[in-house]
Amino acid sequence: MTTPATPRRNGETLDTFYRGRIRILQSKKGYRFSVDAPLLADFIRTRPGDEALEIGTGNGVISLLLSVKPFGRITAVELQPGLADLAERNVELNGLGDRIEIVRADLRTYDPDRSFDLIFSNPPYIRKASGFLSSSAERSAAKHELHGGIGEILEKTAEWLAPAGRACFVYPEKRREDFLAAAGESGLSAVRLRSVLPRAGEPPNLFLIELEHAARQPELMPPLILFGPDGKYTQEAEAVFTGP
Repeated sequence: MTTPATPRRNGETLDTFYRGRIRILQSKKGYRFSVDAPLLADFIRTRPGDEALEIGTGNGVISLLLSVKPFGRITAVELQPGLADLAERNVELNGLGDRIEIVRADLRTYDPDRSFDLIFSNPPYIRKASGFLSSSAERSAAKHELHGGIGEILEKTAEWLAPAGRACFVYPEKRREDFLAAAGESGLSAVRLRSVLPRAGEPPNLFLIELEHAARQPELMPPLILFGPDGKYTQEAEAVFTGP
């Protein structure tokens, strides 16, 4: 493998994904993405020419993974300076500056002055007044609703989404009712749903959802089962993590 265009700094790892096609710098002690990110990247259906927006890009992982799919351009918004810096360097590292733009902004005050064909996010999912904050400010802000809850995120999504646009999210199953209520209050309806199960026969712990402005009968996809009886990833899950 060639030397990265953006060198790894102290306290960072350089990881490869999709059989080495995507390289991602991550903080060793700060925010590191989990299984949610590749699950959402796999779930999102892009179209050639899509103008897309990612809300809370973190280190840029989901936008980077989407780069193997067709789209026009992604605007990826991130509030935390350290993560925005990582995201910018990751875009450069993968030679994607012509397709992905990192914008340092707070979604509560951000004004794109335009609409988007596709909006996606792996939003913070722990209520602001609950749970224990991490010793890492990056991890806390990534997981806890410190800078905007799901209601605010979906309200902005509805405002910025084009009339025929789609919005995709990954969220914990235990907060499905909260998510759907917030979506309804924002005028968005579920058009595609997929549950994620740790193992066959177990209750889901995550769900993937696509929203639109117009209501219609939602497509219920077969659940994705992560682990088989042997404790290893199922063939389908393995395909998600190795990429298309």
